[in-house]
Order: sequence, then C-alpha cells, then structure tokens
Amino acid sequence: MDTQILIAGAGPAGLTAAIVLTQLGRQVVIVDAQAKGSNTSRAAVVHSRTLEVLEPYGVTERMVAHGIHTPIFTIRDRDKVLVPVPFGGLPTAYPYTLMISQADTEAYLLARLEELGGKVIRPARVSRVEQDADGVTATLDDGQRIRAAYLIGADGLHSTVRESAGIGFTGGTYDESFVLADVRLSGGVPHNEVILYFSPAGLVVVAPLPGGLHRIVATVEEAPKEPGIPFVQHLLDTRGPEAEPARVQELIWGSRFRVHHRIADTFRQGRILLAGDAAHVHSPAGGQGMNLGIDDAVHLGEALARVLGGEPDSLLDAYAAARRPQAEQVVALAGRLTALATASSGRRVLRNLVLGLAGRIPAVRRRLAWQLSGLNRRQAS
Repeated sequence: MDTQILIAGAGPAGLTAAIVLTQLGRQVVIVDAQAKGSNTSRAAVVHSRTLEVLEPYGVTERMVAHGIHTPIFTIRDRDKVLVPVPFGGLPTAYPYTLMISQADTEAYLLARLEELGGKVIRPARVSRVEQDADGVTATLDDGQRIRAAYLIGADGLHSTVRESAGIGFTGGTYDESFVLADVRLSGGVPHNEVILYFSPAGLVVVAPLPGGLHRIVATVEEAPKEPGIPFVQHLLDTRGPEAEPARVQELIWGSRFRVHHRIADTFRQGRILLAGDAAHVHSPAGGQGMNLGIDDAVHLGEALARVLGGEPDSLLDAYAAARRPQAEQVVALAGRLTALATASSGRRVLRNLVLGLAGRIPAVRRRLAWQLSGLNRRQAS
C-alpha cells in the first residue's frame, strides 16, 4: 500500500476526514483538483453540532474566535417577524450560529492538518478507481497510481469517485436559480442575526460575516451571471426591510448557481466511502450542507481509524447505514424551507399568515432551533 487512506477532495469534508485520521495516527494521502485552496465562498454558516464534533480536533476554538456569533435566526415578511428561532437556550457550549466564510473555514482546517504533519497534493484529480478485496487503486489525471486500503470520495457534486464506483445519485434540480453575494451594507440590517425575508416578492437571506460584510442569498427565476450592485439592491428594495432600508455600499463578490437535491444510493461500496457533497447535495436553505459534510467526515474518520486498528469492518457499514437517513432528513428540511421560500406569488400572503401563526408556538421555535443547529443528530452519533 502507498497509504492506508486516500482522500479525494480537500474541501471541508475531505480536510476534516484527513485531520481526524491523521490525529488518530493513521496514514493519509489527500489530493485535490484545484491548484490552490482558494475558492468562491458559498457556505457561510457553521452550526452548534459542527462546532461540537470538531472540538476534539483542534479547530473549533480558532473558528469561534474569528466568526460572528448570531444567537437568533428569524423569518420575516419585510419588517414583520414571522418566526423567531432563538439558539440561546440550547444545551450546548455553542448556543448560536457561527457566521464565517467557507474560505476561512477551509483555511483553519488546512492549517490544523499541516500542524499534524499532513499536506494536500495539488493539482491532482482522481480520474479512475479500481478496487479488489485488499484495497483500492486510484489513477490520477497525470497517470500516477496510488494504492490505498480505503478511498474516501469527498470530491463534490460531480464526484469521480462516486461515478467510478457506479453509485447512483438520486434526485433532481430546483427550477429557480440562486444569487449569492458578499456586500457592505448600511441601513436597517442587524449585525447579530441571520434573517430570511419571506416577502411577497420572493426570498432574500441577509446574514452577517466577519469584516463588516453581509452575505446575501436570493432565489430568482433567472439570475445574471455576475450580479452587480443594482441587481442586489433591487432584491433588498423589494424583499428586505422597509422601515429602514438596507443600502449596498460595496459588492465584494457575486455569483449565481443552480441547486440540486440528490443523495447517493449508498455511502459505501466495498473499500470506497463517500462524505460531503459527493454523498448529498441540497438547497442552501437552513445552511446545512457543509455542516452535514463535516459531521460525515468526523464519523467516517473515527470509524476508519478503528477498523484500521483491528476492529470489525462492519463499523463502515454502520457509518453508511446511519449517515444516509440523516442526509435524507436534512435534504427534506432544506426542501421544505425552499418550497416555502419559492412559493408562487399567489400563495405568499397565505404562507406568511400561516408562518406568523406557527411562529407564536414555543414548541415550533424549539424544534426548528434543534433541527437547524444539528443537535438532533447527537442521538444517532
């Protein structure tokens, strides 16, 4: 064997798996197709459960010190609060949503991996995978072959590892496109709150980021390839706060993307295992994607370390059996939030009325906080 574990993909899930396995004394090679680690910063939300599972691996404290702690998540219709979701009463050391860009999260993960003596081989893309009873042979784009006891596919939506293993990726694509932008704002937007504006004109999410920035996410029928200040300002004018409007002072970065909702048919095939976006993708509603991927990676890394230490191979079956239902729950929650967000214009007034009534019920608020924070996954851990 060239290594005990080969990891394809150095996003949040791949880096987390590499940290866990390296800290637990296993031999890891991690490769990534990008020439360097910089990427567009899509994910920006780190939930309570993610901070808990990362805590033993030397990353949480640094992230918590850098990110913005937002103790409440609200759904509003312009200025009217429909559903407040407070995290302050949750039984965790991290009773808040941590707002931090994915680029920063990856930087902290990479720094920790390098402290442990690991490194990412770049650019190196797994192009073909073959496995037998004893291990996996991965061929890279340059023809190099790496032999490993196990292969973790953390190589994203278009996973070569998943496709090479012949694992189906069941689901579909939302009709709407999503706009994403990081901006500097003035006006009536809180700096310690994540807000989903479910206005009659459509959805816009406004969330604070470090450095005085805000993340804007919106659903639109068709977005421009590079949304500029006028486009983002129009979204805020028609969907955001009215009493004290938000004004875009500067656009740092903007993009559009389509969103899929898919789950791999299995998270394990022999010596090939999946984690993160290679295993599940869904709407950004609720900010669950990266969090679930990191959670996958911690549990998979710990299970693999135990198997390599001589414990039964069935631990990997248990990983696959436990994680897929959790992915189904998260995809369903994100789907429900997306369906609410993208309701037809004729149904939005009724939707907001129903949400306003539901938001008055404490049990509804507690359940949403428990689900969004990821703490509902504790029991299955």
